[in-house]
Amino acid sequence: MIRVTSLTKEYRDGDRVIKPLDRVEFSCKKGEFVLITGRSGSGKTTFLNILGGLTRPSSGTVMVDGRNLYAVSDAEQAAMRSATVGFVFQFPGLLSPLTALENVVLPAALQGHGADMIGRGFDLLTRVGLEKKAGSMPSTLSGGELKRTAIARALINNPRLILADEPTADLDAETEREVMELFREVNTAGTTMIMVTHNTELASNASRVMRMERGTLAERSG
Repeated sequence: MIRVTSLTKEYRDGDRVIKPLDRVEFSCKKGEFVLITGRSGSGKTTFLNILGGLTRPSSGTVMVDGRNLYAVSDAEQAAMRSATVGFVFQFPGLLSPLTALENVVLPAALQGHGADMIGRGFDLLTRVGLEKKAGSMPSTLSGGELKRTAIARALINNPRLILADEPTADLDAETEREVMELFREVNTAGTTMIMVTHNTELASNASRVMRMERGTLAERSG
């Protein structure tokens, strides 16, 4: 489903060149659950954003279903992203004027399916334990509730690929377990999962575990 070749991202800070990604090679088959671990600043979030078409690489290729993500027009790229990817960002990014349920359904509404997806949106909130918060505004939700709402939002369009950046950060142990159960359920149904995390204890949930270190990515040993 995804093949990454010689992926490099560079930034310049005066005379200094910073490389959060340095010639990364990566491939992921349809239906895999890949967990990527690594310290803060190792390049995990940059890698995920490039896979999702949110950050353009300095060099290298990202092939998604046989198409080069960065060799198409911005409109084609946006269409690929909308049709294929569900994002769970490190920071939830909910829209403050909308209720939790409206935030969850928003990606479907942008594709013209909002009214048809209210029931599914409520079901997803129920699956993350927030059915009683469907009508609540983001300002009244806790950090964990905001994160769980964002997870429900990422699933609303039945994406073929989920990109999750620290999705269980700030969650208590019980909610973390429930979220990972939901991810495993979605993955078992055929959705490809790529998730980055600091928490190596979540490795048992994945079919493959990799480690990002100083801009390079490798299979984790042991």
